[in-house]
Amino acid sequence: MVDKMTKNLILCLSPKAGLLITGLISTTLLSGALFFQYVIGLAPCNLCIWQRWPHVLVMIFSLLGLVGIHPKKMLFLIFSAGIASTSLGIYHAGIEWQLWAGPSSCSLNIDPQDSISNITDQLLNTALMRCDEVPWALFGISMAGWNALISLDIVAASILALRKVVR
Repeated sequence: MVDKMTKNLILCLSPKAGLLITGLISTTLLSGALFFQYVIGLAPCNLCIWQRWPHVLVMIFSLLGLVGIHPKKMLFLIFSAGIASTSLGIYHAGIEWQLWAGPSSCSLNIDPQDSISNITDQLLNTALMRCDEVPWALFGISMAGWNALISLDIVAASILALRKVVR
């Protein structure tokens, strides 16, 4: 049987640990994205860039909380950014899996019945890196999918740390 102290450790993180863990997760994810872009040469699409911003916010909020500036508020903001990152990752992965259409500036949906001038306009207005293609995957999960899954850890860690603050 699990004693009360062990149960509290499992169900809660200290605010400082939550801030540190969430900041490290976002730093790792953003570093990985930049590694793929600048070292491997895998150019990001527009949605890939959008998915980076919540991680920048998590890193900033984590640092602010760790230096003592409203840790509870920072954890709530981190939770919100984690939800945003997870949502963007799911949205992008759904586009890659053709579950729904992506933004017209990032996806290519050519109608063969369109005129040549409409098709040409669409090609010229579509980003070079398309959001509806999977440029890299691990175990069948794209980078957008991994971002969604790992961003759930940010959400979970912030919730566990907030539980400690609320008690």
